[in-house]
Amino acid sequence: MRAPGAGANWDHGGGAGQSGRAAAAAAPFGAEARAPRPQGRALGRVQLLCDLCQSGRERRPPALPADGRGRARGPAAAGDVGKWRDGFRPSDRGPQQEALHGGRLGPPRLRTLQTPGSRLPPGFFERDAEDAIGLMKTLKFKKVSLLGWSDGGITALTAAARYPSYVSKMVIWGANAYVTDQDERIYQGIRDVSKWSERTRKPLEALYGFDYFARTCEKWVDGIMQFKRLPEGNICRHLLPLVQCPTLIVHGEKDPLVPRFHADYIHEHVRGSRLHLMPEGKHNLHLRFADEFNKLAEDFLCNSVPENM
Repeated sequence: MRAPGAGANWDHGGGAGQSGRAAAAAAPFGAEARAPRPQGRALGRVQLLCDLCQSGRERRPPALPADGRGRARGPAAAGDVGKWRDGFRPSDRGPQQEALHGGRLGPPRLRTLQTPGSRLPPGFFERDAEDAIGLMKTLKFKKVSLLGWSDGGITALTAAARYPSYVSKMVIWGANAYVTDQDERIYQGIRDVSKWSERTRKPLEALYGFDYFARTCEKWVDGIMQFKRLPEGNICRHLLPLVQCPTLIVHGEKDPLVPRFHADYIHEHVRGSRLHLMPEGKHNLHLRFADEFNKLAEDFLCNSVPENM
């Protein structure tokens, strides 16, 4: 849940809405989220998969060759709690509609949390990845490229590691492979949503209702803290060496929710990955700097990648 609302763009990334992981970060994060959303260049004709399935429209499979040449079509995953329908909206429109298209997935675990007394099970990122890849295969995609924001980035990393022959390329931002003491302080800081800034909290309360929103946030903190009790706080660090696809890691250096060292670690352990830093970017950098982010993603997904990347 990284913010109630962060996602892999199949999301959190999965997409999701914007809100801080920590009360201390709520003000700067909320200010960024309140900025007018620019009409960024599009990642393509990205629609909610549920809408697409209901419409009965034909879906072309993502025919991105194994060597990285060609045009990428695939899903995006956002974070957890939040307006995941809006989390990727600035990336849904623009001149590259024919280059990229796919869908967004809301994390399946959100349905689990609707049940009173429920909690996130161990390994929920593995389950999310399995569910997402299963859906892509059911929709007859031969291969996919993934975009994962926040928790969606963790799901995308897990999917790429578990299904290396199925994932062509991957773009992730705002993700982490393990939980530290510093992360725990951030997570505990967002447990009580009543302490969030009003501008950050009110839109989510209006969307979900205060009780559901507050309960889900608390359950997410409990769920993510399961990893803190594992050796080295492991979420998916053991999977990073298994990722084989070209990977672009984007990180906002002013992200109040995910410290820079997480992006560095993923970059160091995903073979041949690229790291792009956005000096003014925060957790929702793809919204605040849509033009820059979308061009990065388009160039990476649509162009061939050097073999020595």
